Amino acid sequence: MGHADDRLGPPARLMRAAGATGGARQWLARLPMTAQEYLDRWELTPERVQTPGGRSSMAVLVHQADGTPAVLKLALPDGRAAAELTALEHWNGLGAVRVLRAEPEAGALLLERLHGDVSLRSLPEQKALLEASATLQRLWVAPPPSALPSVADRTAAQADGLRASAWAAETAGPLVAEALELRDALAPGPGEPAVLLHGDYRQGKVLAGDRTPWLAISPRPLVGERAYDLAWLVRDRADTLLASPGAAAILRRRIAKLADSLEVERERLRGWALFRAVEAGVRERSEPLLEFAALL
Repeated sequence: MGHADDRLGPPARLMRAAGATGGARQWLARLPMTAQEYLDRWELTPERVQTPGGRSSMAVLVHQADGTPAVLKLALPDGRAAAELTALEHWNGLGAVRVLRAEPEAGALLLERLHGDVSLRSLPEQKALLEASATLQRLWVAPPPSALPSVADRTAAQADGLRASAWAAETAGPLVAEALELRDALAPGPGEPAVLLHGDYRQGKVLAGDRTPWLAISPRPLVGERAYDLAWLVRDRADTLLASPGAAAILRRRIAKLADSLEVERERLRGWALFRAVEAGVRERSEPLLEFAALL
């Protein structure tokens, strides 16, 4: 095996996002060699690293030995790739990208190639919401037998992080308190059967495909109620929303439309949208996200 191709270096976004801890820095330093190892073992020919890329993984556009295009995804070996594989294999291409090969313990997935530069964000907003809703309905199936975290488990850890954040208390104390109160009320679930959730569903995570028009990518799967999975669709295009006159009214209409079309309770959707926006706003120290949450 030769040396790693110089073109296999991690993108700047990934370096910034994942380079904060010692373990991640070691993984980043070795990432070009790791990519080269999988290219050799799986007989892949690289085109280029996809940029700007994600914040916890690197995607290399490749061709398989028979010429079929694919994507080699190399993620931090923190267990997320195994959970992602569990969900993608359970969906088996229905509404989501297909897995071609995998070594989840090493964070390596070979995925079918989609049109990475064409997401639902390329569509007008109302059309994007319709397509996003239709795709998401295909993903809401009975959970796989493999253990995945629940909404209650994941949000309990996030709530602990909010309570421990001095920055949160100082910057947005009343909003954080409301978010925590909502989470405690929502987490037990509404009594409906729990389903497999994408966990990080938004317009940018749905790409154009060849075998079907739109397919979801990069789940952070968990099990729970459907309203949780809609929260980031409420937040999509928040920058445009925040700059619009009557933003709060527009947001209320968006929640009503999503809730009614997918048969979830409006207040549960509003509550999860607020909690998730506050949690992300505190974690990322993002005042625009907290401003958005305040509109809810």
